[in-house]
Amino acid sequence: MPRKSGKVPSYCHHRPSGRAVVYLVRKPTYLGPYGSAESYEKYEREIAEWRNGRLTGATELSALRPDQLNSFTISELILAYFKFAEKYYVTSDGEQTKEFTEMKFALRPLRKLYGRTLVRDFGPRALKAVRQHMVDSGELSRKVINRRINRIRRVFRWAVSEERAPQGAYEALRSVEGLKAGRTQARETERIKPVPQPYVDAVVEVVSPPIATMIRVQQLAAMRPCEVVEMRACDIDMSGDVWLFEPFHHKNRWRGHDRHIALGPVAQDLIKPFLKLNTQAFLFSPREAELWRNAQRRKNRKTPMTPSQRARKPKKKPKRDKRCCYDVDAYRKAITYGIKKANRQRERIGEPELPHWCPLQLRHSRATEIRKRYGIEAAQVTLGHTKADVTQIYAERDLAVAVQIAREIG
Repeated sequence: MPRKSGKVPSYCHHRPSGRAVVYLVRKPTYLGPYGSAESYEKYEREIAEWRNGRLTGATELSALRPDQLNSFTISELILAYFKFAEKYYVTSDGEQTKEFTEMKFALRPLRKLYGRTLVRDFGPRALKAVRQHMVDSGELSRKVINRRINRIRRVFRWAVSEERAPQGAYEALRSVEGLKAGRTQARETERIKPVPQPYVDAVVEVVSPPIATMIRVQQLAAMRPCEVVEMRACDIDMSGDVWLFEPFHHKNRWRGHDRHIALGPVAQDLIKPFLKLNTQAFLFSPREAELWRNAQRRKNRKTPMTPSQRARKPKKKPKRDKRCCYDVDAYRKAITYGIKKANRQRERIGEPELPHWCPLQLRHSRATEIRKRYGIEAAQVTLGHTKADVTQIYAERDLAVAVQIAREIG
């Protein structure tokens, strides 16, 4: 019969051998002579380690004996780490975080090249070979490669802490320095720059109202793309003349940081048409964008609809139904589509083509403007770039600065 969740395994008597035993993860762990002080001490130690495993998501993992380390492969290490990671890299509502996906991408070349290699035989030269494999693929930039190599090191650090890798494994891999700019064949990427306002206005004119409003609001409030896509009325404090939006999910929430985004009068006017009676609903919905596109198609239709087309009803269970909210990728693709649509129109009238830009550039544009008008500290506050050791008084003063900026410029 399965053990109830949270119930502590009992100290038991194994009568055939006369030893004490405790069953952890359906496996017996013998503790010594039944009733002896040694067995009780070992029982308490095993239970403490078992509790720690439950908290870290590593309940089914255990330390390896020296003889087992001699046969433990990289593939087995990756599998063991994923059992831990799928429970560790989750949000408060149980969804997998982006870091879990990024960890999968980082470990693919490691498993491809060294899957059957013993963990104890994997050293700095092997890590450099994995890194060179990433460089040779030509798909990854230098910074992305460095981040993925750091994730591989993190796996070995975890393995050492769980006694599933030799003690010096992680320290040896730390000796491998990251790729330096100008000293590697890895592809370099340009720094993210502000996007000129005419490029933004041209896209806003051709995209759906939800996307156009998201672009304007993100630019006014200097939000991250992941913050504007998840806006809900329940997360906005509308009691003052300047609204304060506190995203439920944000980049530094796991560090215990608060994130308050000030929304001035201009941003408020943009948001008001999208407020719903259900305050838990997302303000900007792909379903509403689809309804707007369908209405535009009917409006621009040159021939009347046939009776069969008029009687046609939407499918009850479509293969791919529109979601209730955008994600960052969908938001970025919608802007890319808007750029292409604007360029088709500009080509017909002989105007120059718009360059590609991404949502994050809107944040950079606003940061540049705020820094010029109010200084570097005001830009830091508005963008939410606070450190973990900032005092509560300093945070309150920063929030007041952000409110004043939103009150003046939108």
